[in-house]
Amino acid sequence: MVFRPHKVAVFVDGCYWHGCPLHGVRDHKVNEWYWPAKIQRNVERDRDTDHQLRAIGWEVIRVWEHEDPGLAAVRIESVVRSRKPKCPGDTSINSQIEESPEMGTEDDR
Repeated sequence: MVFRPHKVAVFVDGCYWHGCPLHGVRDHKVNEWYWPAKIQRNVERDRDTDHQLRAIGWEVIRVWEHEDPGLAAVRIESVVRSRKPKCPGDTSINSQIEESPEMGTEDDR
């Protein structure tokens, strides 16, 4: 999700694909040579994305798939409300929510 006027980007990361420290570590039975490196590349890409967005003034929020949605929503709302809009127009949170298009392919996850 993107809250453009507030420059807040929200990512919901899958535990397996993004290396969750609680649920993402597994013994791979098939292609064990491939999966650990693939997941590590995903983690590195996530860190790079965070760095690039922060470098241009965005706040990045990452939510794990196992997190309570209500608690995640409270955290997101708190950050969005704390940031002043960066462009003119409607500043209400509800009117600023937009889902960002999925990036990459299934193989990229």
